[in-house]
Amino acid sequence: MDYTLEIEETPDSVPGGTGILLLHPSTGETDRIDTDFLKTDTDHFLVVSTRTTAREVKQKLEYYDVDEERAEILDTLSIEHGYSRRKSDTVHYVAAPDDVDGIIEHIDGFLDTHDGKLRLSFDSITELAYYAGDDEALEAVDRILDLLESYDAVGLFHVSEDPHDPELVEAFRDRFEGVIDLDEDGDVDAEF
Repeated sequence: MDYTLEIEETPDSVPGGTGILLLHPSTGETDRIDTDFLKTDTDHFLVVSTRTTAREVKQKLEYYDVDEERAEILDTLSIEHGYSRRKSDTVHYVAAPDDVDGIIEHIDGFLDTHDGKLRLSFDSITELAYYAGDDEALEAVDRILDLLESYDAVGLFHVSEDPHDPELVEAFRDRFEGVIDLDEDGDVDAEF
């Protein structure tokens, strides 16, 4: 199954099982890329948020006119920060932002219980590395990419270059079939 992409400089479509790395210097322009990825050619999508709360994710989806009926959100921050949380059919929580097994388990469950064209946005792997460690973040990426392949889904993974050693950025880059490089001005360069 192929998935349409409507992100500048990227191919018109990618096959199911494709993981795409979104490399960016800051989070400023990432929302535009993320929401363009999520709202095109999608039956259901999951946003795994290690950077913002579910409430902030919902605000982003609403602002960029993404169909929230298709959305599920996994919030990894609210419990850790002591924020109030309201579990619903579409908003879920894990106990801590470094709960890699809990995050992977939820992604697997989402992919297993939904049909059609499925997309995943992981915002962000940088934050996961901050909480869980670099090696755990790399392993999590490998495990999620395996799930995307198993379920014929596609995923977009946010990584901010600034806090990481160049070697770690390269290790992330090597894992993905597609890389979108976003610069400070919001210009896109993509390799697929």
